[in-house]
Amino acid sequence: MVTGDLFKQALGNWGSGVTIVATSGHEGRPYGLTVSSFTSVSLDPPLILVCLDNRISGLQAFKDAGKFSVSVLCESQADLSTLFAKKDSERPAELYTFGKTGVPVIRGSLVAIECQTHATYPGGDHQILLGQVEAVEFGAAKEGTGPLLYFRGKYGKLAG
Repeated sequence: MVTGDLFKQALGNWGSGVTIVATSGHEGRPYGLTVSSFTSVSLDPPLILVCLDNRISGLQAFKDAGKFSVSVLCESQADLSTLFAKKDSERPAELYTFGKTGVPVIRGSLVAIECQTHATYPGGDHQILLGQVEAVEFGAAKEGTGPLLYFRGKYGKLAG
């Protein structure tokens, strides 16, 4: 039988990029969290998906807002990934800016993808958010900065 711990250990061998997914929460305040379960789905229309744990405090904000952003973190933003991964940690408003569609995005990220929620599906202990991409903003990617990577419980960057 495959336990949750065994499954997590196996998937730790899959290297991934790191993102912060954000939306506007209570009274328009930004709410974000670190997410590595992110992928493209379709080019026409442009769709992405992210998976959010059912236990996060801001899950209802994502459902209510109807839009969200995915900020792909650059190699110098491991501290932000750690901060946004901690449950109920203080996430100062100055870490965000607002994108073209008004959704909060992370300052200094590699790229920010702004989405309208296209659909939400149950996925075990997570919710699967399918987002239709409405805007893309290139941040540190314009300067040739590399992505923040996560592999076997550690952050890394591309060699080069």
